[in-house]
Amino acid sequence: MAHALDRYITEWTRAAQFRQHRSEALARTREEALHQFLSLGFPTTHEEEWRFTSVAPIAERTFTLAASPCADAAAVNVAPFRLAGALAAELVFVNGRYVPALSRPSALRGSRVESLASSLAASDEAIESHLARIAPFERHPFVALNTAFLDDGAYVRVPDGAVLQEPVHLLFVATNPPDGASIMLHPRVLVELGVNSQAAIVETYAGPAGVAYFTNTVTEIVLAENAVLDHYKLQYEGLEASHVGATHVRAQRSATYASHAVSLGGALARNEVVAVLNGEGVECTLNGLYAADAQRLVDNHTTIDHAQPHCGSREIYKGILANRARGVFNGKIIVRADAQKTDAKQTNRALLLSEDAQINTKPQLEIFANDVKCTHGAAVGQLDDEALFYLRSRGLSDAAARQLLIHAFAADVLNRLPLELIRAGVEGRLKRQLAQALPIAA
Repeated sequence: MAHALDRYITEWTRAAQFRQHRSEALARTREEALHQFLSLGFPTTHEEEWRFTSVAPIAERTFTLAASPCADAAAVNVAPFRLAGALAAELVFVNGRYVPALSRPSALRGSRVESLASSLAASDEAIESHLARIAPFERHPFVALNTAFLDDGAYVRVPDGAVLQEPVHLLFVATNPPDGASIMLHPRVLVELGVNSQAAIVETYAGPAGVAYFTNTVTEIVLAENAVLDHYKLQYEGLEASHVGATHVRAQRSATYASHAVSLGGALARNEVVAVLNGEGVECTLNGLYAADAQRLVDNHTTIDHAQPHCGSREIYKGILANRARGVFNGKIIVRADAQKTDAKQTNRALLLSEDAQINTKPQLEIFANDVKCTHGAAVGQLDDEALFYLRSRGLSDAAARQLLIHAFAADVLNRLPLELIRAGVEGRLKRQLAQALPIAA
């Protein structure tokens, strides 16, 4: 393990030669994060939060930073991952670096949608402001690793009172390096919504099939009073890739946050969402859908922290697992002592399409207040034989009947996606995956 960590020191030192901003404050933060990562090391299955998820595929492989800048970045085909329809802005990143030639920056007055590197290069005040938003990494090794390599990503700032009528798309694409090396990417996303503002932001992560690369992303979201954000994360990584993502949200009084997480790619995928409801009247929604086959693993960890009274949260995660795929769901709801009148509901369901598929689910409630309404539930099952018989008796083939039932299971989450262009895209990808990868035969 020590040898594996030494490789990251080498890459961290090598990264210095092409860093885009050399602020002393940022350099100190990077160094502190690196030392914290080295101190923590990679998590093991002996740790409660990682009990069902081994990161050996990451720890045991040698990853290097992609060459910067990518020589042929502008020639990368990103068309399959673009969003159809009108957009407020679209930023494209190839191997972790912003590519202006593929992007469509925002022309919205007062709003900022730009590369994080450009924002950090603007002034020392911008750097200090960003550093104040840094997600805590003292106990989170992958967040510490991302912070140690912090250099580029996306910055979205919506001013007070502004409403973005169209979504902002942030597209992160990995490529197959010509030298065949296994690359790692550490993109950062910072979103700030002002008072009474509103926006929809879509993060998409994608890469080539058959290539073992590592994406380690951190998204920080700050919502001011009465801000409204619809946040989509679409994970379409290559089927041999590893994806570790952390989303940290802090919402002030009467803000509304809705997360829609879709995970259809990656050999190993770990998604963490931490939402702190830090003002009265905050509404938080977490929707999640994932599908995996072969021996892939999808791990979803969520925490909704009700820190103030009169807040509500709704959470529903659904998974479809086939072959020897494994799923993990750990959903925690914390209700602080002062958070009276909390209304929280959590639901987790998994559909197993084979005898060897497995799901480990752990809903948690930590309640320190006495005037609350909190519920949670988990259900795991297989396709209903009676429903299959009924559909087949109406003339459907066995394969068509199974596809219909699986789609009906997923529709509960799909129908909660407010943007039609997102819903149609996810539904199409899921149908293709069900038809091509997941076993639908009895």
